[in-house]
Amino acid sequence: MKPKIHPDYHEINVVMTDGSTFTTRSTFGKPGDTMHLDIDPKSHPAWTGVHRLMDSGGQLAKFNKRFQGMSMKKK
Repeated sequence: MKPKIHPDYHEINVVMTDGSTFTTRSTFGKPGDTMHLDIDPKSHPAWTGVHRLMDSGGQLAKFNKRFQGMSMKKK
């Protein structure tokens, strides 16, 4: 490796959304810094399987109203 072109790789603490912590190595911050996660595998719908539809500005209601009369024909 060339000297002085790579970021410092050191140990940091990571705090999950539920408060649990672990230590890992990263280029984030300084040695001993703490990273607080906003989303992690215990809270994100992609891993938990719990999905919520957010109706932002009535867009979901508008979509449902627009396509309420459509039905799929079975052959």
